[in-house]
Amino acid sequence: MAPVAVEMDEFEDRFRESMKSQVPLLDKVTHYIIKRKGKQMRPLFIFLSAKMLGKIDDKTFDSATLVELLHTATLVHDDVVDDANERRGFFSVNALWKNKIAVLVGDYMLSKVLLLSIEKDNQHLLEVVSRTVKKMSEGELLQIEKARKLDITEDVYYEVVRQKTASLISACCELGALSVGRFDMNDRMRAFGEKVGLAFQIKDDIFDYGDPGEIGKPTGLDIRERKMTLPLIHVLNTASKPIRKELIRIVKNHNENPQKVRRAVELVIEHGGIDYAYDRMLEFKKEALDMLEDIPQSDAKDAVIGLVEYTTNRKK
Repeated sequence: MAPVAVEMDEFEDRFRESMKSQVPLLDKVTHYIIKRKGKQMRPLFIFLSAKMLGKIDDKTFDSATLVELLHTATLVHDDVVDDANERRGFFSVNALWKNKIAVLVGDYMLSKVLLLSIEKDNQHLLEVVSRTVKKMSEGELLQIEKARKLDITEDVYYEVVRQKTASLISACCELGALSVGRFDMNDRMRAFGEKVGLAFQIKDDIFDYGDPGEIGKPTGLDIRERKMTLPLIHVLNTASKPIRKELIRIVKNHNENPQKVRRAVELVIEHGGIDYAYDRMLEFKKEALDMLEDIPQSDAKDAVIGLVEYTTNRKK
């Protein structure tokens, strides 16, 4: 992203520095994590939000470091919880170094979040990050509780996504505003980030059914993992009783059977689950972009809009 390309390069150096430890094993693991980092969307949201609203300074860099430490810690812990052996096509930390070390590395990163906040007297930033950790944990537990009974409503789905996924993007946008002293904009930017996060998650849901004309064959992975995604929830709430019963039976009892999973995917597509989710995704995107209307035009604002468009147009 051109408007903050220099800042992102500097952030990479600062983030690497924040991960350093005097324990060789810890350095080895964190080096492995840094080398395989993804698209850096969260730091981008912070830097672009900050530049759109003011002048980037040390607090903006601190915010990006705190969020990236938190995000990385949660990914490492999630892989342990999910017993996952891969992350973005590479071996997960727990696959290479076992669960005990993975949990301790995640704990180390969370401790760095606290220390960096206290050392630099960033109470405002720490409050946002702490609130986010709380929401993410609650969202994960709510999802687990509801997935057991398959009784999740659309409203509960949005609540899970707000807490589990959207809360981190929301925190990034709020931190961007706070870091440049725009306390008048923190509530709006928090709400903006939440809408973007909802659109982002619905796009992920759609991928699993093979977004028409975009990503080819559906995977059915969410059904195999008994995840209650928006397309599935919509069909369970609106289809005829026989269709509902068949879907529930597949998700509960036959989620390991590839043919049955394929049948569930077909049912969701046939009964309008994808179309409905796609429309809801576009609604959330529009609501997010409407919140930027009265912010003065700039390269940073254009880039923020581009980043929002990317969340709904991405191919993976």
